[in-house]
Amino acid sequence: MPQVKMYTTAVCPYCVRAKQVLKSKGVTDIEEIRVDMLPEAREHMMKVTGRRTVPQIFIGETHVGGCDDLMALDAKGGLMPLLQAN
Repeated sequence: MPQVKMYTTAVCPYCVRAKQVLKSKGVTDIEEIRVDMLPEAREHMMKVTGRRTVPQIFIGETHVGGCDDLMALDAKGGLMPLLQAN
């Protein structure tokens, strides 16, 4: 399973929901980067994604986007193939 990385904050309900979705698909290890505690991480997130909101989710090298993007990807059957890619 490719590495899953998520830019988050402590009080973001969308971050919590995205983690729930990923865990329901068998993801056991999510690298969380707390942008509320690391301003330089927020700057990096905005530079690589072009977005200011959290969560921002990466599966391997693929930028999935936010929680709504993750759920849309799952709804159209694209999440599991991405999680199973090596």
